[in-house]
Amino acid sequence: METRAAIDRFLESPALADATRRAYRSDLEEFAAWLRRRGLELADVDSATISDYAAELGADRPGRTPRKLAPQTLARKLAAVRSLLRSALGPAQVPQVSLAGRKGRRLPDAPRPEETDDLLDSLTGDDPLALRNRALFELLYSAGLRTQEAVDLTLPSVDFEQEALLVRGKGGKERAVPLGEEAAYRLRLYLEHGRPELARGADDHVFLSAHGRPLDTSTLRRLVPNPHRLRHAFATHLLEGGADLRTIQELLGHSSLSTTQVYSHVDAKRLRRVYDQAHPRA
Repeated sequence: METRAAIDRFLESPALADATRRAYRSDLEEFAAWLRRRGLELADVDSATISDYAAELGADRPGRTPRKLAPQTLARKLAAVRSLLRSALGPAQVPQVSLAGRKGRRLPDAPRPEETDDLLDSLTGDDPLALRNRALFELLYSAGLRTQEAVDLTLPSVDFEQEALLVRGKGGKERAVPLGEEAAYRLRLYLEHGRPELARGADDHVFLSAHGRPLDTSTLRRLVPNPHRLRHAFATHLLEGGADLRTIQELLGHSSLSTTQVYSHVDAKRLRRVYDQAHPRA
């Protein structure tokens, strides 16, 4: 099987989010070049091949600049390779090897509830951009949205009557997310008094720039550094409040519970607190 053609077919899949497709393209081109240097085709890849590739990724090589890959970067590169093999050769042909890099994944420190309140309360003002910013960050926190999901929201996806948002996540998967009371209030305020001042045409994106175009994630990150912390705060505060991991998985839009289990340390702390308070021998 021609490796280049297999990569192109895989990357054309509508199940891939645009950001994932861009990252995977770079990762898979790197893998294809590695195979070429060894005279290998995709069908030749086995467990030993994957292990060799994983060992070489990030290793110091003569004549090349050393690089230190973060564990999550290494995991992504190997996940891209496995996804390609699954697409091109079928699940049965994906080598079953333990992939280094998934251990030690660290999440940004989630702000405490009072810190989150202070952040949101600092977004003051009644001009259109101020109303937009407060509504946007209320949604990131109260609905646990990814930044891309927030800027992709459209007007039909907001249901005030059902107090819910219809969110399109990674791979085009849709999920319904509850719309909290404070977020609903701030969003309605923006839609009624802020957005009409920003709109320049028929675009139905909820969040617009000062020029009336759909807001992008780079602008969002300029407004507040690392807005993804609010998504982690959403999950962390729910767990601390008693929600279970399966519910958090649904709300975050994770396809696998294993992804959500990065929050298990929070759940363990909560269980310990409950135990200490409830058990007579604690």
